[in-house]
Formats: sequence, C-alpha cells, structure tokens
Amino acid sequence: MEISKELLNEIFHYEDGNLIWKKKIAKNITLNKVAGRTIHHGYKMIGLYGRAYMSHRLIFMFHYGYFPKEVDHIDGNKSNNKIENLRPATHSQNLKNQKLRTNNVSGCKNVGWSKREQKWRVRLTVNYKEKHIGYFLDRELADLVAIEATNLYHGKFSSYKGVLNG
Repeated sequence: MEISKELLNEIFHYEDGNLIWKKKIAKNITLNKVAGRTIHHGYKMIGLYGRAYMSHRLIFMFHYGYFPKEVDHIDGNKSNNKIENLRPATHSQNLKNQKLRTNNVSGCKNVGWSKREQKWRVRLTVNYKEKHIGYFLDRELADLVAIEATNLYHGKFSSYKGVLNG
C-alpha cells in the first residue's frame, strides 16, 4: 500500500509531535493512543500495513504530503517530532546537524588535536570534501573559529554553538 497524506489523515490525527490512532487498521491498535514505539537512540517507529516507518517521516508526510530524502530534527532531539522541529534535508545537511560525537577529545565540534603540529586543528566537511580551516594554540579560539566556519559553510544546518555557548 502506498502511503499518502490522505491515507495518513484518514488513519491518524496529529497532536504535539505524535500521531494518534483514529482508525483501527489492525488488532493491536488502541484508538486515541499514540502510535508507535521508541526504538534505538530515541527514534519512534510506527508499523503500517506490514512495513515499519520512522514516526518523524510519517509526521512530515502527514503535514506536507511528501517524503523528503531525509528529515532533520532541527534541535537535534530525535524524540522531538513536533512539526516545527522537522525540516527536509539531504544526507549531507542532516550530518551537519549532528550532536557532538562521543569519541570527540576536544569537547568542540570540528576541532581536534594535531600531534604533528602540537596545535588544535579546525576542519569540517564542505561539499563532501574535508576543508582545513587552520591550526590554533588555544582550544577556545579554535572553538570560536569552528563556530564561525560552521555557520559560514553549513548555514541553517549549523547547530553547534560552541563549548561556551552550549
């Protein structure tokens, strides 16, 4: 079965970032309850007609009538599926809005330690290529430069505000 805005509006109503069942399409559905279940990393999954869909993608379709390549959570919170927090994105744009990685040693996005130079290095990905911004003695200065470079090259998909700014 092809998923459409009309089909979703027939089955669900939207409320505060959730799709709520309004039509019983299977035995295990409870009307007026939030559809889906939380899976890994905070995402919510909804089963429809034998297929599993990410809740945020269905919510986007429910409102706009199409599935974009990817749906980005503007605030980076994967469980915040309010429509105002969702936007269409390419894979590259979605990656730009990632949170700080757990294996990051500097504590700053796009800043790493260069053993060879014995300085903090700022670099980021632009158009699928790594772009070297510069080396800095001071980590805080490197963080500020990384913020500016990220804002310049990533635009509205730049979510990082730095160590000092959150």
